[in-house]
Amino acid sequence: MAAFEASSEVIAERKNILLHTPLMALAIAAFGIGTSEFIIMGLLPNLATDFKVSIPKAGVLVTGYALSVTVGAPIVAIATARLERKLALLLLMGVFTLGNLACAVAPTYNLLFAARVLTALCHGAFFGIGSVVASNLVPRNQRAQAIALMFSGLTLANVLGVPAGTALGQAFGWRSAFWAIVPIGVVAAAAVFFLVPSQAAGTGGLLHEFRVLRKPQVLLVLAMSVLTSASLFCVFTYIAPMLLAVTRVSPHAVTLTLLLFGVGITIGNLLGGTLSDWRPMTFLIGALITLITSLIALYYAEPYTIPAVIMILIWGAVQFAAGAPLQSRIVEQAAAAPNLASTLNQGAFNFGNATGASLGGMMLTAGFTYRQLPLASIIVTLITLCLSILSAKLDRKHRDARIAEERSIL
Repeated sequence: MAAFEASSEVIAERKNILLHTPLMALAIAAFGIGTSEFIIMGLLPNLATDFKVSIPKAGVLVTGYALSVTVGAPIVAIATARLERKLALLLLMGVFTLGNLACAVAPTYNLLFAARVLTALCHGAFFGIGSVVASNLVPRNQRAQAIALMFSGLTLANVLGVPAGTALGQAFGWRSAFWAIVPIGVVAAAAVFFLVPSQAAGTGGLLHEFRVLRKPQVLLVLAMSVLTSASLFCVFTYIAPMLLAVTRVSPHAVTLTLLLFGVGITIGNLLGGTLSDWRPMTFLIGALITLITSLIALYYAEPYTIPAVIMILIWGAVQFAAGAPLQSRIVEQAAAAPNLASTLNQGAFNFGNATGASLGGMMLTAGFTYRQLPLASIIVTLITLCLSILSAKLDRKHRDARIAEERSIL
């Protein structure tokens, strides 16, 4: 009977989380930002044709966005540190909406690039501030669920926003996809304005929190976050032209494949978040080994439609499952600097986006084919695996030293 009551309480707590309207407002904003970030992958062939540039040069739009997030996230976070948090979120959503409007009307490639950089400025800071706001909206024992609900909007963007935007862009031109994001930004801003309560600005000094970067474990987590993301974007940036040129599917099939990829990363994110609570580093090492295996399988499956689509789904799931323990580990290892940790995590992720997109672009420019991109991702993942093993050894060393110290006191 007690077990049943406890179970009922857990279900009730999760229901309350799902029905928490301020969190839904943050999730809507995350959906818009995620769609804007990832939609470019499905539109690369259209953009390259329209602006008469190569696919690798079109891929620089991904690199520019990611680097803008990486550099801009801590700068914008510092600039908005003393603002009331709800006001900061509204200002960031305003920049996001204007940036996508500028993308939709950009007459040249260079102006489109500048508009993407402008849009990216709000990305990292929004998720950093949004995570703090979400955690303050609920009791302490529900904070992880609250942050997860906000980030579910980002995952949902890959399931619905990106495939829908890609289909829209293929049917009516790539500009229509950005026009469609503009009202999402307006709706998200309205939802934040009406549903999210005001929260006072943080009292801590963000600049002083940079001392946390002296911890080797924090630097290792950030490095693994960068490399995991680079492994993903080396292939994912060029997924549309790869499917068209190597797998030889139709543009409509590209949209469906992106939809399946979104389903895969959603499953992987949820599964990885659950399993990594068991033994985070053990799970991470196992996930990275599985990721290497899936990338090898993807390399061999690329020329064949059904195997390629299946492996893209599996690869996406494993890729995001491997990233799940890193999200919680950065907060754990940087517990003394929670504001900076959440911001740097977004910066690391997007620096990996830029690195992976650049790596893939350089390979294509050097004469490698789309099919060979997973081979580069395998090498990057192998380096990540080595760092994860080193991090696990440091954990064990610190744990043994602590035990020895406790025994000496006794």
